[in-house]
Amino acid sequence: MSQFENVTIVKKANIYFDGKVTSRTVLFPDGTKKTLGIMMPGEYEFGTEEKEIMEILGGDLKVLLPGDAEWISISGEGEFTVPANSKFKLQVASAADYCCSYIKE
Repeated sequence: MSQFENVTIVKKANIYFDGKVTSRTVLFPDGTKKTLGIMMPGEYEFGTEEKEIMEILGGDLKVLLPGDAEWISISGEGEFTVPANSKFKLQVASAADYCCSYIKE
């Protein structure tokens, strides 16, 4: 899906890591939530409360998912899923465009 229809966008940005990671929240009529954002080069660790599906729309990065010993490389486009109540690490080599979907279980 390249665009979203009939949504509400929260104006205030979510800003992390001194502005190196930013996103905007998109709310859907059915109550679901996504964020659209940019990650600048750097190393980051994020915690999750809900299950997340991270869709990388562009950029180069590596992700280390909870319980994994091997980093997953994404160049260009890709996707990964993070379980609820966990932490994951990212090594971003070039600016990465992303869409994160929050899944209530």
